[in-house]
Amino acid sequence: MPASMFEGEDMDSSIAEATFKIIKTEFVKGMYFDSLEQLKLELDDYVHWFNHIRIHGTLGYLSSVEYKKLHLKKAV
Repeated sequence: MPASMFEGEDMDSSIAEATFKIIKTEFVKGMYFDSLEQLKLELDDYVHWFNHIRIHGTLGYLSSVEYKKLHLKKAV
């Protein structure tokens, strides 16, 4: 059976794997959560920080949201 059944599936898997690696190394490592609710709240905060505040060198030292807004303006 092939590793990928659908075109583009390998790329989807690599993006998901990279995302989970970042979450494990930057968010979960060394953390303890008292409840599933606490995990959900803190993960939501982390995702907001990651997308809106954290700067990315590969995106010209902009956050993901800033980069997307900048390039959407250029495309219009």
